[in-house]
Amino acid sequence: MHLEGSLAPSLLFELADQNRIALPSPTEDPSFTSPTALLDRYTRFTSLDDFLHYYYIGMSVLIYAQDFEALAWEYFLRAKADGVVHAEVFFDSQAHTARGVGYTTVVEGFKRACERAENELSISTKLILCFLRDLPVKAAEDTFAEARKDLELGVLSGVGLDSSEKGFPPGPFRGVFEKSKVAGGRLTAHAGEEGGVEYIKEALEALGVNRIDHGIHLVDDLELMQELAERKLLFTLCPLSNVRLRAVKEMRALPIRTFLDKGVSFSINSDDPAYFGGYILDNYCAVQEAFTLTIKEWEIIGRAAIDGSWCGDDRKKVILEQLTEVVKKFYL
Repeated sequence: MHLEGSLAPSLLFELADQNRIALPSPTEDPSFTSPTALLDRYTRFTSLDDFLHYYYIGMSVLIYAQDFEALAWEYFLRAKADGVVHAEVFFDSQAHTARGVGYTTVVEGFKRACERAENELSISTKLILCFLRDLPVKAAEDTFAEARKDLELGVLSGVGLDSSEKGFPPGPFRGVFEKSKVAGGRLTAHAGEEGGVEYIKEALEALGVNRIDHGIHLVDDLELMQELAERKLLFTLCPLSNVRLRAVKEMRALPIRTFLDKGVSFSINSDDPAYFGGYILDNYCAVQEAFTLTIKEWEIIGRAAIDGSWCGDDRKKVILEQLTEVVKKFYL
């Protein structure tokens, strides 16, 4: 999930007032009349780009390290309530540095929240830097130069590629992904969400990614789907997001049943939960309501998520044991 995507309207308005950030006037956009009005607007996104318009406005209220810490901590509290024990979270530093907020300010705030989550909530975390694909490659190169040390030290677990997909294929980012890998980072990329299956192929071939975020258009290439099923490459599906952004017409149109039948490894995720009407448990419930999965099928999904995660083997073993206990409780 994207940490900036967990910015609830209530916190957005609070930080805007605290940091004296002018939001769009209600006469310009009635959505900004109140947190309630803004939340209602979030139910009517027409596309990924429509969502991103509000997403970047929301980011503008984040100025100081404590703002980023407060944002992430609010998310971790919600995640804990939903039963999360491990979270791999994205952030978009370029969206902040472009408006004068330093890279170190962003990372320091998020890092503090991650440390608190581990110490106070027993949630292990991995922090992942995303490059914005709709900005020039040079901007990603500059961001990597700032982030290199954090990748080498393990402060960042890896890098991703996000933002507007159509018209922005992954190939041009080959160089910065190669550098990120050399620095010790894992690699992932948003592909096949609004863009076609060719974006998935390009992310695999040009960027050498370890997993694919979204990737619902994998079903358009049966040969590739069989290959990636055999490779156990993880796809991080975001059901409520796909419905809210109209990537699919309804929950049942998602390829969850197809992926299960074909052996494709995938996990269930919340993407930008404050904007899409649901955190992780909401996504699980929505999938269950649409597909009526068995306990065994949920175990398959859970094991794939753990195996495809970026946490160490010891942590994976602990979480797998927790999963086994849950399955025993409800299956027997």
